[in-house]
Amino acid sequence: MTRPFHPPASSECPEHVEEQGLEGRGIEEPAPHLAFEPEPVGAPRAALVDQPPSWGAPAPPASEVPRLTSPGIRLAQVREELVAWIKTLLSAAVYAVLIVTFGFQVARVEGQSMAPTLEDQDRLIVNKLVYRIGEPRRGDIVMLYYPLNPEKSFVKRVIAEEGDTVRIVDGRVYVNDIPLKDDYVPSEFRSHDDWGPQVIPEGYYFVMGDHRNNSSDSRHWGMVPKKYIIGKVQLRWWPVPTARVF
Repeated sequence: MTRPFHPPASSECPEHVEEQGLEGRGIEEPAPHLAFEPEPVGAPRAALVDQPPSWGAPAPPASEVPRLTSPGIRLAQVREELVAWIKTLLSAAVYAVLIVTFGFQVARVEGQSMAPTLEDQDRLIVNKLVYRIGEPRRGDIVMLYYPLNPEKSFVKRVIAEEGDTVRIVDGRVYVNDIPLKDDYVPSEFRSHDDWGPQVIPEGYYFVMGDHRNNSSDSRHWGMVPKKYIIGKVQLRWWPVPTARVF
């Protein structure tokens, strides 16, 4: 036996029932349709900008892109760098030779003949240029070749120049009959010898060590020609605690 079909009452909305049924089943609602409005006539259009694709990492700058170089190019670069280093070293060597030959020289004191001003094993800088443009003066500490054996070198103090008259009485030095101001010589380092008087010849110098009773100098082997004076002691740089400029 069949039952007649009765439509739902007018107060119930089929669409509302359908939505409830869909939510009850856990089914998502369909996405709403997007409506595009037409652009008004005469409106300016946005400029198109060239951009790289949004997928993947951005392309690196051209300067960072690794380039493949052939072995021949790499060898040429190494050769150029090597030649540049050789030129630099040769230039430094030439400058060093010129400085040592015409400018400055490093020297080491051996012995106590200049004590207490200079001690054994002190390291010095000798200015060789100063006497190429000037003359040694009284009181200068100089490096010189030993007149009796020029292969050796000494460090002494200039006491008198050419034309001066030198005499020593009981260790007291007189230059042109004026007592020499030699406060740098301690009393225990003084000698008690006599010498002179004698006039210093042209082109020569009279030199002595500050340790008067322990120095071989012009009192023993005579005057020093200017050509044997290497240079002026300009600086004691070692030991560092006693470094000083002369």
